[in-house]
Amino acid sequence: MNMQLSLKDQVALVTGAASGIGKEIAETYARAGARVAIADLNPDAARATAAAIAQAGGSAMGVAMDVTSEQQVNEGCAAVAKAYGPVDILVSNAGIQIVNPIEKYSFADWKKLLAIHLDGAFLTTRAVLPGMYARKSGVVIYMGSVHSHEASKLKSAYVTAKHGLLGLARVLAKEGGDRGVRANVICPGFVRTPLVEKQIPEQAKELGISEQDVVRNVMLKDTVDGEFTTTADIANLALFLAAFPSNALTGQSIIASHGWCMN
Repeated sequence: MNMQLSLKDQVALVTGAASGIGKEIAETYARAGARVAIADLNPDAARATAAAIAQAGGSAMGVAMDVTSEQQVNEGCAAVAKAYGPVDILVSNAGIQIVNPIEKYSFADWKKLLAIHLDGAFLTTRAVLPGMYARKSGVVIYMGSVHSHEASKLKSAYVTAKHGLLGLARVLAKEGGDRGVRANVICPGFVRTPLVEKQIPEQAKELGISEQDVVRNVMLKDTVDGEFTTTADIANLALFLAAFPSNALTGQSIIASHGWCMN
């Protein structure tokens, strides 16, 4: 799908961009003319993704970044600014999933998941905001989920984190509005990424049902067509939000879930 939206001369930083949704967003942004920083916990994978984008005619660089590390986030953002200039578009996408009922959820797992989703969003936002405010222009996109609005069993930390991103986006929208910075949350339904693939057998075991039943009767049962959302669907939405020309669209959560959640 070619939406004919341009990000020419824009600098984009996408976290968790060596695979899955983040990689598709990075590739889509590069095709639209952006210079893209691929930030990932796995520096080799980040560099490989950047090299593939460059080979396809785009401009990209790999950045090693543990989004829970204040030092790595600040150093990574500084490296991007040195190579490409200040960040115009931040996509805070890095995330993990850990499933367990609340009474069996380890505190270490709870803290790890919240740190990656929430601390990562905060730290990367804080790092790029001064440059955005100085130019009175910037876009911040958080990767939420239908679980920013709904709850599912076994996902207490994930649902808590994804709800939290709505709050951060709304505060940033208010603080950044008169300084040209807008913030929105993309809320995908189930996208068949490695993260979701991993959940299928985990949930089958936890719920005592087949993997096929997890897909059909847990993940996709409330969609209008029984279809997974695709990485391309989410990347095109991220492109639309990045290219949108005004503050008319800020502080919002946009759900792309094949009708699973209608809000």
